[in-house]
Amino acid sequence: MGNVTMPKAAQKASAKPAVKPPSEFKSFEPYKPKRGEEYMNEKQREHFRNILRDWKSNLMQEVDRTVTHMKDEAANFPDPADRATQEEEFSLELRTRDRERKLIKKIDGTIERIDQDDYGFCDACGVEIGIKRLEARPTATLCIDCKTLDEIKEKQELG
Repeated sequence: MGNVTMPKAAQKASAKPAVKPPSEFKSFEPYKPKRGEEYMNEKQREHFRNILRDWKSNLMQEVDRTVTHMKDEAANFPDPADRATQEEEFSLELRTRDRERKLIKKIDGTIERIDQDDYGFCDACGVEIGIKRLEARPTATLCIDCKTLDEIKEKQELG
């Protein structure tokens, strides 16, 4: 096949994973409700407030790392293939950060709902969403049944 060399930017990109794992909020102690404990009491709201703040903090650190990385790695490669590889890498990072920016807004809205004592209940039917579901998806606004129906409707509409 001959002696083929990869462009420098491509070599650098292949040396590290192309997609970073998403920022996690999973580093918390699961809440264990006590028998007879009222749903979404102050202790539970504080538990979710802490989860959301930690998650937001991790996302904000990722944003800072991306900015630093893009400043440090920005180079004007003379080889068009190197430039294209670098631009594609930056484009992927920016798309990921854009999704995370939207998630940060959703987290802020969820923290606001907790502060207004409007958290943990389904927006559609009003039933309790449940501690375990909220720990799995702290920004959830629908109970599992309503979310399932919502996804079925969406599938039917989109084909």
